[in-house]
Amino acid sequence: MFTRSGDGGYEVTTRATPRLRAVLANREFRALWFAETQSMLGDQLTIVALAILIFDRTGSPLLSAVVYSLTFLPALAGGLGLSQLADRFPRRAVLVTGSLAQAALIGLMAVPGMPMGWLFVLFVFARLANAPCNAAQNALGREIFTDDDVYLQSQDLRGITNNTAMLAGLAAGGLLVTGIGTSWALAIDALTFLVAAVAVRLMVLRRPAAGNGNAPWFGAVRQVFGDERLRVLLYLSWLVGLAVIPEGLAAPLAAQLGAGDQAVGWLLAADPLGFVLGTFLLSRFVSTEHRRKLLGVLAALPLAALAAFALHPNLVLALVLLALAGATGAYVITVSATFITWVPNDIRGSAGGLYRTGLRVAQGVGVGIGGLVAQALGSANATIALAGAVGLLLAVPVGFAWRRVGGGEPGRRLL
Repeated sequence: MFTRSGDGGYEVTTRATPRLRAVLANREFRALWFAETQSMLGDQLTIVALAILIFDRTGSPLLSAVVYSLTFLPALAGGLGLSQLADRFPRRAVLVTGSLAQAALIGLMAVPGMPMGWLFVLFVFARLANAPCNAAQNALGREIFTDDDVYLQSQDLRGITNNTAMLAGLAAGGLLVTGIGTSWALAIDALTFLVAAVAVRLMVLRRPAAGNGNAPWFGAVRQVFGDERLRVLLYLSWLVGLAVIPEGLAAPLAAQLGAGDQAVGWLLAADPLGFVLGTFLLSRFVSTEHRRKLLGVLAALPLAALAAFALHPNLVLALVLLALAGATGAYVITVSATFITWVPNDIRGSAGGLYRTGLRVAQGVGVGIGGLVAQALGSANATIALAGAVGLLLAVPVGFAWRRVGGGEPGRRLL
């Protein structure tokens, strides 16, 4: 491993990058990791169950699509506002209370014959309750692991398991919901939140509230944007908004490649599968120091892979390029972990909510713009290549900015 020497250069040390077993040895993290993973599996069941339930009742593809939009729209509002609860109250209590609230709300949705309007309302409130939970978990992770290397390894493990759980849940969700029915699927999701609340309550230590209850409600926004290092990290994360454009164009891309409908699933799966592999390789072979140092370069690689669509790839090459974009896109875990590390503990919940909201907005806007451009150009292939080219143009100044400020000490403010 390389560490900074006294003269500003680098020297080799004998310390190896920590392995995942060092992360899993921590009892508190195991509880948080288990609670998040099984809850995420349950969430995929709820998304599939609601889409099926609403389409069966109304026959409307639009209303079924609205279900998917409701998975992130409430999180945007909650990410900026409700995430601040993770600073004003003890974070374990926020996690337990939020999980119990989601268990109750999803449990009510499981009642057979629940009117469709109430299903939407309950689902929106459940997603809102998730915002402070997510903020509390992200902030707690940094409190649990004070060592930078071990903390980043823990975030790598979360990234791998979350993407795997999403793929598994969506792949098997349709079959499972069809087999057991929508009400039972929703009931299972409610149970996962109850299990999560119990696991966190029993295995995570109680800590006092990290923040000041009298602080300005949106004070973290001003603090984050007042620190140049944190602003550049936000810019690095927003580049993902261009990298996800192929996800919204999977169906037209498959048609343009002449691959048929069966290729849509392959095109959608290539990126997250690549992300899992890329996260593993970075975690296994690259030190925390080097991952931070190379963030500017790593952020440009997914966009370069998309720009290669200008070569008019066939299906196989398109899958390779999308998997490569996903693998190199794993840099965003380092961005997120560095952001949480450099933010003061008393605003980590609020700042983490701001980070997550910005990331979700960038992804949503990116997919929306991608659809509009594809409609205008009449080519999904050209749209993806254009997204990569534009992204590279944006990544260059952001990369230089990171090279300038990324080596600053964690406590240093660059205004």
